[in-house]
Amino acid sequence: MSLFKARDWWSTVLGEKEEFDQGCLCLADVDNTGNGQDKIIVGSFMGYLRIFNPHPVKTGDGTQAEDLLLEVHLRDPILQVEVGKFVSGTEMLHLAVLHSRKLCVYSISGTLGNVEHGNQYQIKLMYEHNLQRTACNMTYGSFGGVKGRDLICIQSMDGMLMVFEQESYAFGRFLPGSLLPGPLAYSSRTDSFITVSSCRQVESYKYQVLAFATDADKRQETEQQKLGSGKRLVVDWTLNIGEQALDICIVSFNQSASSVFVLGERNFFCLKDNGQIRFMKKLDCSPSCFLPYCSVSEGTTNTLIGNHNNMLHIYQDVTLKWATQLPHIPVAVRVGCLHDLKGVIVTLSDDGHLQCSYLGTDPSLFQAPKVESRELHYDELDIELKELQKIIKDVNKSQGVWPMTEREDDLKVSAMVSPNFDSVSQATDVEVGTDLVPSVTVKVTLQNRLALQKAKLSVYVQPPLVLTCDQFTFEFMAPEMSRTVSFSVYLKGSYTPPQLEGNAVVSYSRPSDRNPDGIPRVIQCKFRLPLKLICLPGQPSKTASHKLTIDTNKSPVSLLSLFPGFANLSEDDQVNVMGFHFLGGSRVTLLASKTSQRYRIQSEQFEDLWLITNELIIRLQEYFEKQGIKDFACSFSGSMPLQEYFELIDHHFELRINGEKLEELLSERAIQFRAIQRRLLTRFKDKTPAPLQHLDTLLDGTYKQVIALADAVEENQDNLFQSFTKLRSATHLVILLIGLWQKLSPDQVAILEAAFLPLQHDTQELGWEETVDAAISHLLKTCLSKSSKEQALNLSSQLNIPKDTSRLKKHITLLCDRLAKGGRLCLSTDAAAPQTIVMPGGCTAIPESDLEERSIEQDSTELFTNHKHLIVETPMPEVSPLQGISE
Repeated sequence: MSLFKARDWWSTVLGEKEEFDQGCLCLADVDNTGNGQDKIIVGSFMGYLRIFNPHPVKTGDGTQAEDLLLEVHLRDPILQVEVGKFVSGTEMLHLAVLHSRKLCVYSISGTLGNVEHGNQYQIKLMYEHNLQRTACNMTYGSFGGVKGRDLICIQSMDGMLMVFEQESYAFGRFLPGSLLPGPLAYSSRTDSFITVSSCRQVESYKYQVLAFATDADKRQETEQQKLGSGKRLVVDWTLNIGEQALDICIVSFNQSASSVFVLGERNFFCLKDNGQIRFMKKLDCSPSCFLPYCSVSEGTTNTLIGNHNNMLHIYQDVTLKWATQLPHIPVAVRVGCLHDLKGVIVTLSDDGHLQCSYLGTDPSLFQAPKVESRELHYDELDIELKELQKIIKDVNKSQGVWPMTEREDDLKVSAMVSPNFDSVSQATDVEVGTDLVPSVTVKVTLQNRLALQKAKLSVYVQPPLVLTCDQFTFEFMAPEMSRTVSFSVYLKGSYTPPQLEGNAVVSYSRPSDRNPDGIPRVIQCKFRLPLKLICLPGQPSKTASHKLTIDTNKSPVSLLSLFPGFANLSEDDQVNVMGFHFLGGSRVTLLASKTSQRYRIQSEQFEDLWLITNELIIRLQEYFEKQGIKDFACSFSGSMPLQEYFELIDHHFELRINGEKLEELLSERAIQFRAIQRRLLTRFKDKTPAPLQHLDTLLDGTYKQVIALADAVEENQDNLFQSFTKLRSATHLVILLIGLWQKLSPDQVAILEAAFLPLQHDTQELGWEETVDAAISHLLKTCLSKSSKEQALNLSSQLNIPKDTSRLKKHITLLCDRLAKGGRLCLSTDAAAPQTIVMPGGCTAIPESDLEERSIEQDSTELFTNHKHLIVETPMPEVSPLQGISE
């Protein structure tokens, strides 16, 4: 038995499917026995009123028949129950029951029984008040300092306080600026009502101010008010707590001091009588109810706080003294004296679990058995340890933690792309200017060996490519079953996607004996879409702004055999030139050299070179693999086109900055629009409206500005998305050229891709520039570092949008420079060690400070400047990319 578990003294469950809240529980001597024993009064939203007097034979007993003194159905929902001196002419305690449209005061009396059935209890209605407004909650006390009786104050849902002097209605007042009602309490020492408004601030109103203020039935100013006969309702003090309140309680230490306790959504506050904070405590869990009471230590207060983790915490001021576990989430908690047991904690849940518990410990009779000692053989333990270490080492060398057969044989996923276009194009709502946009069908087949549950297939392609359907769900798949789904892919936007690869991911649950819901598994399958889906044959262009030359170690291959679907029938003699026309409008020309082993790709847009270059290399590799040639390789010996790449980065960054400025302007105009609306509403509600002073014209102009700015933000977001797609295409091209230039391994290319392409989507909160800058800085600090001084540099842990792109461009240039000087990318633990780089031909040293970095920027710029005119038809001499920086 846990030490921190509440000891169950008595418990019961109230009714079936009934609901309760914090006002539904009350403890008092409601039948006026005078012996100091409290009874438990519980009301429910179903209208049932129950009164209990627990008498358990032993601790932990459930409810007995004689424990329930009274149960009556009042028909209307019970919002709150309170016990006080509510009947005139007597100081006996009576029960007040608050309904949504009615306040009832009852007398509870008991009659001694003469037979074994026991005592009998009756409930008698003393008086009732029919409410004109829907009630929310109530409080009671000796308002105005009256003696020997209690008055009742009810708060309505629209923020009106209604005061009842026992059998008669006194007055009603509207709280200023009330929107939603909050918790309500009465402080007898200051004679004031304390509540928390919808503005999230604690407000105190004096009873005398409420009594002499303007009547609630006359909310509009009358002529007598203007002459000064009525008083305006003024708040005594306010305190902004910044959150909604769940409950308020007033605790008095003595005649001279009292405290106001407010339970918020994340904190609870203790305030002085004048609204100053005595202390506050930040809560770790979301609270559900609380009850402050005077502590045995002088000047301190204990507080019971229940939370949604089934816990009840006991605080002494701000110090946690005890934590106990409850079997339910409490919505109301009280402390009382039951059956001569003082300090019983009574809790009530929203579904009717009523429990009386106490704190403390019960003696544990369990004794742990003695463990039989055995003699240890250290030689055998050493042998066993070595065998286990060998098994662990073998497992770490393998591809996965579990066997491949168990992981892969459960489900096999395959994708097949149709070689032909759909006879009827599935493209709808396209933005491409072409008359007819083709679509191609992709079929994904799932073959499972075992029974699978909740299999879900998700398909993803790079935008602006779209799918006719991207989600498929299979609730159950029988063993040895095959399911095939098909969908179409087409180009929707007027720009080219960064990749033609698609990905089909299947998530499913594998049956398991230990887990009835199954073990979650994920398997994926990639497929490649045809180039002709986004591209058509076009006329070759003799001139272009951007050109690239790819070198190979084999004789040139006819372009007609590499791209059979893009042959231009009007120019059969030109087998070494081919034109590509993207559906978005741009054109790319591919040339194969007649004398050298080179291919040139040229276009007016730098980012459009990527797809054709990548497609050329892939088709060349497939062509030579079919020929049985395994030593085919491509290389790049030209200058790195960093300046063109930097222009795309600057354009993308400029759109991000414009987006921030537009959003700031839109926020300012929206604030201005709401301010004008409030002023107009105030003018319209005034009984004697003043001139509008052109506020309607200002409202119309501001509305047009808000609409125009919203359209500008949306247009900028579309442009930013297109710019990011183009930037990804250019980034893929730069990574490809760096890999061919330095002959990087696939693992090193993967590191570059992880650094340059960390995001699938670009947002204002986390953008491409700061993310890539942090990744490249990490590479320069670890595997590409030259000295221990660079390794000691601390990188910022928070990513913020930079002021400009100069730092990013400098780091990209420095990365290429260090790769050119022999640096290599790796992620091993030895990457942090300084590398001894062997530099050919007297290369300049890598700078160790920012001043030296600036000094080499001009040399690096000359090294990576793109030469836009390269002669392909004549053999070119082999020039090392490092030759330009030799001394």
